[in-house]
Amino acid sequence: MIKMSYNAYMGKKAKYDIMNRQGVVLIPAHSVLNQDAIKLLELHNIDPIDIVVMSLEEARLESPVTLLKDAVGYSQELFSRLRFGRKLPLMEIKNELIPAVRQVSQHPDLFELFESVKAKDEYTHKHNIGVGVLSTLIGQWLKLEEADLSLLSLAATLHDIGKVRIPEEILLKPGKLTKAEFAEMKKHTIYGYEMLKETVGLSPRVMLVALQHHERSDGSGYPLGLKGGEIDHFSEIVAVADVFHAISSERPYHPAMPFYRVVTLMRDGAFGDLNPQLVNLFMNNYIHTLKGRRILLTDGREAEVLHINQREDLRPLVRIDGKLVDLTKERHLHIEKVLG
Repeated sequence: MIKMSYNAYMGKKAKYDIMNRQGVVLIPAHSVLNQDAIKLLELHNIDPIDIVVMSLEEARLESPVTLLKDAVGYSQELFSRLRFGRKLPLMEIKNELIPAVRQVSQHPDLFELFESVKAKDEYTHKHNIGVGVLSTLIGQWLKLEEADLSLLSLAATLHDIGKVRIPEEILLKPGKLTKAEFAEMKKHTIYGYEMLKETVGLSPRVMLVALQHHERSDGSGYPLGLKGGEIDHFSEIVAVADVFHAISSERPYHPAMPFYRVVTLMRDGAFGDLNPQLVNLFMNNYIHTLKGRRILLTDGREAEVLHINQREDLRPLVRIDGKLVDLTKERHLHIEKVLG
């Protein structure tokens, strides 16, 4: 009889709780079986044949909500540890956090994915994870090689790591920052670069994303005022995801922007000169999640999206109370919110 190996389960997700002989849960259901988990199973002499893992299809269709909740919790814990001077646990992040980010980005329902990553509270940590997921999604649309996609996921998830060194009274301030506070906040890009530079075995591109994700191709960004070709492509990708997540999430000092405003302002370059090809790629895919969805219009009525107009994609053909309405002819109406 051939004895099964633990290594056959590496990277897979436990379908049920894995317990020891005393009934103590060693590995909670839905956890990724990474190196640490495998060592724990070996330590407790768990028979590999008793381990049940999710199929690829089950893992792919798992709701992103649970994964995101766990990832946000990890981000909170990571910030706490780093504030006390601990070193960045690179391998732990690669094993614990990045697999969750990658899995959420592969969720087949784009609308559910977009809705799940928006922050309504705990903005700082949901933003870290949300930008990681959205940047990975853009990387998938760009058909990046697997090695580059993994690197992008890591860089995007760590893009704001420098905020660990920003005083919490500034980071968590519910109102608008003063000029002095904003000047300090902008330093998170430099702090992040310095922190990551000290991490052994880390690609320089991850450091560059932390430093450059607020740069803009017209030179209007910070901290270095870089232009066009001076900005790493990963930094351009993360910048698009960063802006989208910030304006589509609820913040203490402003609500999430209406759907049509998010798309219009990003396309118009209202948040600096972002890479136009990346903005168009992102917005086009975002808008095409509308088809078949229920939406709320700016006059308070609900509608169902039937067809996306190619020339004016923000003005689809919709059904309202059984009647067809072409929003290209109803110029006073806009899409306020996607309901589901």
